[in-house]
Amino acid sequence: MTLRNKDKFIIYQIFTRIFSNQNTTNQYSGDLAVNGSGKFNDINHAALKSLQKFGITHVWYTGVIAHASLTDYSAHGLPADHPLIVKGKAGSPYAIRDYYDVDPDLAENIENRMQEFEDLVERTHQQNLQVIIDFVPNHVARSYRSTARPKGVKDFGENDDVTQGFHPQNNFYYIPNKEFIVPEGPEPLVEVQHPYHEVPAKATGNDVFSAQPSAYDWYETVKLNYGVDYLNHRSTHFDPIPSTWHKMYEILAYWTSKGVDGFRCDMAEMVPVEFWGWVIPQIKELNPNILFIAEIYNPSLYHQYIAQGHFDYLYDKVGLYNTLRPLMEGRGDANDLTRIWQQESGDISEHMLRFLENHDEQRIASEFFAGDPWIAVPAITLSATMHTGPFMLYAGQELGVNPQIAEGFQGHDGRSTIFDYWGIPEMQEWINGGQFNLRKMKKGTKELRAFYAELNQLITSQEAIHSGAFYDLQYVNINGQSRNYDGSRLYSFLRHTDHQKLLLIFNFDRQQTFQTSVKIPYHAWHEVMGLDQPEHYTLQPIFRNEGKSERIEATGIIEEGIDLKLQPLQVCIFMIERKKQ
Repeated sequence: MTLRNKDKFIIYQIFTRIFSNQNTTNQYSGDLAVNGSGKFNDINHAALKSLQKFGITHVWYTGVIAHASLTDYSAHGLPADHPLIVKGKAGSPYAIRDYYDVDPDLAENIENRMQEFEDLVERTHQQNLQVIIDFVPNHVARSYRSTARPKGVKDFGENDDVTQGFHPQNNFYYIPNKEFIVPEGPEPLVEVQHPYHEVPAKATGNDVFSAQPSAYDWYETVKLNYGVDYLNHRSTHFDPIPSTWHKMYEILAYWTSKGVDGFRCDMAEMVPVEFWGWVIPQIKELNPNILFIAEIYNPSLYHQYIAQGHFDYLYDKVGLYNTLRPLMEGRGDANDLTRIWQQESGDISEHMLRFLENHDEQRIASEFFAGDPWIAVPAITLSATMHTGPFMLYAGQELGVNPQIAEGFQGHDGRSTIFDYWGIPEMQEWINGGQFNLRKMKKGTKELRAFYAELNQLITSQEAIHSGAFYDLQYVNINGQSRNYDGSRLYSFLRHTDHQKLLLIFNFDRQQTFQTSVKIPYHAWHEVMGLDQPEHYTLQPIFRNEGKSERIEATGIIEEGIDLKLQPLQVCIFMIERKKQ
């Protein structure tokens, strides 16, 4: 048996502020005192042990680094930010206001907040789990000012020449002689005591080079300057190395020294690939095993950000997620799955991070998506098993979290809020006063979680899944080649190593049962997998078979195919085994 592929691990994303919050008030746009917040210390040994037993290997703690907020910690030298440049009372975790500090909301003892984070890292490691945090390189909060930076570290903008819109050694972009104008539209969430002044105005995080961004822009953030002159044909000025590059290296080195095992890099494609190619090898000199995951949405850049940028993994949102979601919604075409791996990610599949939920996406169970968490069974199973790359779950996905009301700034949009103080009822049942057990869970929630646990076990224990090659069977079954095989609703493939061969078949249709047949071509059976005559083999179900062990004879699998009855949303995974003599 070969060793587990290092690429096939399972990330569990925790939005730290809401993950362990046991406050059930959930007042619309409630402040910290009313709605409460989860804490680092709440993520205790019981929580982490439960995740490890569930099959998780890595925990992505989201919202760790100090960010803009309307909560006043003036007593600790951390005043609230101006209400006109904060989204939500809790604020966006992607509007960083101090790269060298952690969010005080997450600490029980504010003065001891960094130690509480370091203790969480230690607890996580004690359960053989690795720690990932966000790195937000493209932009910072408009209020950015580091009070926690180490001695000798210069702050962003400290030496900028603000008379120049662009200078390679400036940290920000400026609109000279213009004052920032707060966009029209968003109503402040608290009383505005005085106007917000910013002169000269800085460019906004989503590349808006105007003194007045719109309410739909990332107006609460400012763009960082990596030496690209956006208003002059995007000309690059990388020699000498821009100041921002050096400062970002210091930040990454700082968090690496805290024992962090990886960084999920926010909007990585908005930062020049040359920077990543410069900084990632240097951080890997500090820790050769540290991971870099790119949030990236432009498939034309995938190969460049791996080969030149040295990223370990990339988001597979535009390809696989965007193909599976329509299938889950009763639309789409399963044949598109072939196109995705052939045209976008097939030769870099081990680098693609697959998921169906994260903090940016709508919850599967919500009315804005599938409306039922069980509809995800074929899509999430395919996402986890199609190739050897990593797989991610968003905390609560396994519990069928379904946001049904507006929490505040987030609005009612099918997502769990990232801007507001809130508690999640489905999570609170699992938390159960800090015990993190199933005693308060509803029967349906337990069953859903058990499905995800079985899936996690499958992908980390079955060699063909975590380390095997992939062979698409769609081409030999569609267009009438196999009886009643509807390529728009069904999909099939092989995963195989020298030691294990698996056949996987998926029915994405919500209503239709298919009495069909599935073939494996001669080339795949004999030449690729190295098997002899099919009559010497049986197919043993190994997933979701509820203890049943009905073997299927492989005789005829090449010419006629094997007969199968696929129920709506059914997944069949068979191990191809040689008959015992």
